[in-house]
Amino acid sequence: MPEQLAVTAEPLGTAGVDRRPRRALFLAGLIITVVFVNSCLFGLLAVLFRPGVDFWQGLLAVLYVGPVLAIQLLYFSRPAVRLDTKLAKAMLGVQACLAFLPTLHFDAALSSLTTLAAGSALLLFRPRTGWTVFTVFMAGTIWILWTYDETWLGAVFDSVTAVFYALVVYLLTWLARLVTELHQARTELARRAVAEQRLAFARDLHDLLGLSLSAIALKGELVHRLLRKSLDRAREELAEITGIAQRTLSDVRSVARGYRELSLDKESRTAVSLLSASNVAVRVDLEQVELPVKLRTLLAKVLREGVTNVLRYTGVEHCEITVRENGGRVALEIVHDGTAHEDVPEETAESLREVTEEVAGHGGKLSAGPDAAGRWRLHAELPVPEQAEPTETALAEGSGHWSRIDARNVQWTMTVVFIVFSLSAMARAFMLTDDGWSLALIAGYLTALTTLQLSYFARPNVRLRSRQSYALLFVQACLIFLPLIPLGSAWVSLPSLFAGTALLVLPPLAGWTAFAVTAAGVVLIRISYGTDFLGGFYTFASILNTGLMVFGLIWLIRLVTELGETRKRLAEVAVAEERLRFARDLHDLLGMSLSAIALKSELTSRIMDIDTDRASDELLEILGLTRQALSDVRSVASGYRELSLDQESRSAQAVLVAADVQVRLEIEHEDLPTTVRTVLAVVLREGVTNVLRHSKVERCEIAVRRTGDGVALDIVNDGVVNGRPPKPEQPVRVEAPGSGITNMSDRVAGLGGELTAGVEPDGRFRLRAVVPV
Repeated sequence: MPEQLAVTAEPLGTAGVDRRPRRALFLAGLIITVVFVNSCLFGLLAVLFRPGVDFWQGLLAVLYVGPVLAIQLLYFSRPAVRLDTKLAKAMLGVQACLAFLPTLHFDAALSSLTTLAAGSALLLFRPRTGWTVFTVFMAGTIWILWTYDETWLGAVFDSVTAVFYALVVYLLTWLARLVTELHQARTELARRAVAEQRLAFARDLHDLLGLSLSAIALKGELVHRLLRKSLDRAREELAEITGIAQRTLSDVRSVARGYRELSLDKESRTAVSLLSASNVAVRVDLEQVELPVKLRTLLAKVLREGVTNVLRYTGVEHCEITVRENGGRVALEIVHDGTAHEDVPEETAESLREVTEEVAGHGGKLSAGPDAAGRWRLHAELPVPEQAEPTETALAEGSGHWSRIDARNVQWTMTVVFIVFSLSAMARAFMLTDDGWSLALIAGYLTALTTLQLSYFARPNVRLRSRQSYALLFVQACLIFLPLIPLGSAWVSLPSLFAGTALLVLPPLAGWTAFAVTAAGVVLIRISYGTDFLGGFYTFASILNTGLMVFGLIWLIRLVTELGETRKRLAEVAVAEERLRFARDLHDLLGMSLSAIALKSELTSRIMDIDTDRASDELLEILGLTRQALSDVRSVASGYRELSLDQESRSAQAVLVAADVQVRLEIEHEDLPTTVRTVLAVVLREGVTNVLRHSKVERCEIAVRRTGDGVALDIVNDGVVNGRPPKPEQPVRVEAPGSGITNMSDRVAGLGGELTAGVEPDGRFRLRAVVPV
């Protein structure tokens, strides 16, 4: 049985990631089927082999067992079935009635059916209600056992065994369902994390780029109009465009650097490879520390610079790289024995100066130089923030829900299951002997077995395929079989613990061999002490049942834990890929455009006095680059933050007045939803930009009015479209997809509204957006 799930970098949802959880689900279903069928079979055989039972009574017993078992296997044990419905509660009622009714005909022989109903109750209801119903069902079962059992010791043994089986029914079914839920929802965490990352992208783009590019576009249109009127004012506006473009380019590089995540593990492996190739003995000791992405990237960058500096020294033979966390601070240290320099090399000083500033910007400190032993030491220390980034919080919550809440519940129930299992064996011991020393010996090794199982083999984070596990499995076998020597026929043990644990620890072939040998050996021992064939069969079936229970419970808990960690790693991979995509697109798409805008703005300013026509052409290219950059911003992050409609209207009025356009502003709107205000603000911004593209605009009207169950934005101007008188009802030329009127229309349509643009009979151009509220 594979101990761990493979984590691959395949796309989420591919078949390569699906196979193992599906195989695991099949195996879980097989274990559940065998265990539940076996449990019901015990009672059915007890009825069929009872003296005086005829064919019709046997058929009646089958008719009781069949529906109860079918409801359990075909309904409650199916992961796809929803258990929070009225139908599920009705099915539980039917199952409970069919489970308790056989008492009228067969006494306590079929009492095992009630354990299925009790375990299912824990699945259907909330914890408080579920445990209440469970207690009621088990109280009824125990009453039946105490009423019809011949001895009180037998009643105690059967009662404890019934509680054990009921808890196992709940745990096996619930864990199998949880495996399915984690498998089916493995991409939800990644999508949520990526969605939050994209919101961060949109926020950064809007804060750093959107406003700047819009300002460049508006000022570019204004400069184009001022070229023929006032060169001084046009030169001032151009200077502002150049400054905005340069600042925005710096912001782009800053954001791109911040989103490029570096891997500390990958950098350490690269460091080992580089230093080993230079005949340097390397010792790397990286403590696994949960750090935010920015800190991990910064430490990786410091490690890269530090190793690069090591290679600049001569005579380096040994190098140590360590990462430690202590007292809320994480420290990276690189120490080597290269030739000490009184003065740090110039290249080293320059690179260290940049890294030191970046470390200081995160509240840390970096020092580099020779230490007391004459070795060169680089020490970087950073504070670990208490509050994680939003995306990392989502990852922690998504994958940690199991570990924080469900794991506590399951571990507690698992502990109760094994303790009840031991108590059942102890009750059996009281039925076989009344010798005090024998009972004390049995109690001692049962306690040791339970402690070993719970403290080691049942822990989901223990590495089972190890020498320590093999040694402890041998200890467990000794605790189980060695007491046979002094106890003889009074030997009571838990051989199924060894059988089930062997399946977990040993390779598959060896595990199943140990399982079969254990079951056969215990049967032979029982037969040698006088057990008949039917008793030997019961012994074999009991070991098969409880051994599979032990294996299934521990294996499913480990599988659920591994699936949770796998989902987290898949989500981290998805987020890292999204961050890299954003950084790449941001730099590639916008870096070039902003550089060209800055350069062309400077060129236009220089040639403005010499060649006005060429300056006009250059300015048109600047406007084209700006519009393309705005389109690229929208393509990198499909989303936008809340915009203020009032603020946009005031900005539009100021820009139009600066372009000698008479503006009449009429904003009449009550409280509008955030999405509606934002879309109207975007349409207003784009509409005003289009107004400035028209020549001979003298008057412009901007109005926002409520219209029935919606709101309408109208922008009307008396200009001419693209420098040519349009024909009546001539459609407006549409810009490239993702920008201009096409982009506005998409945004308005996304809210169920409509955007129209065209020339009215009086020759004015109207842009109208109507959005339902």
